[in-house]
Amino acid sequence: MKTWMLAIVAGALISVACGSGASEATDPEVAAAAENEGGVTGAARKAAAAVGLPTYREVTLPAGTMLPLELKTAVASDTNSVEDTVRATLRRAVSIDGRQVLPAGTEVVGAVTSVQKSGRVKGRAQVAFRFTSLAHAGERYDIRTEAISRRAEATKGEDATKIGIGAGAGAAIGALLGGGSGAAKGAAIGGAGGTGVVLATKGKEVRLGAGTVVNTKLTAPVTVRVKVS
Repeated sequence: MKTWMLAIVAGALISVACGSGASEATDPEVAAAAENEGGVTGAARKAAAAVGLPTYREVTLPAGTMLPLELKTAVASDTNSVEDTVRATLRRAVSIDGRQVLPAGTEVVGAVTSVQKSGRVKGRAQVAFRFTSLAHAGERYDIRTEAISRRAEATKGEDATKIGIGAGAGAAIGALLGGGSGAAKGAAIGGAGGTGVVLATKGKEVRLGAGTVVNTKLTAPVTVRVKVS
């Protein structure tokens, strides 16, 4: 009789233990059920909350989404090379339908795609870069953005001034030394000297320091996981 009773008690204990183990095994399934492509259902959210698991929804940022950025690394035509890393952060949050998707401060990373130093004879300096990834909620996502390009200002006005100053100075000296003909010769010599200064002087470089404000757009959609509050 005692043996029979002990067998019943042991069976009950085993059944309880197995039921507990099955419940624990389904926790990942509850977490998985809490996510779907369109959002999180109320039932799944309650189930995930009951076991203390965070819930997420997937949100797609379409191509054309504006990314307002602030550079965290300097970019310059005279110091950077192609493939140098460029880092920036969002100046303000990016939202879809009034809901925040990416908070301000989200980091984006890219690289220099084109660079040209200023030349002495011709060729204005230029530099271009684009972003290829962003970090959000502990995950990194591949992105594609429009290139951001900057070109140095033309120096034609400054060059003409330098040549004119040289010609004027030469004419004045020539006039003192030889009258009218001396002035003409002096102007020619002075102008040539001014041209020489221009050819020996490099143009302006493109320099974007850390903190520079830039804007770009996504050229392809990107889907990110957003935690549901």
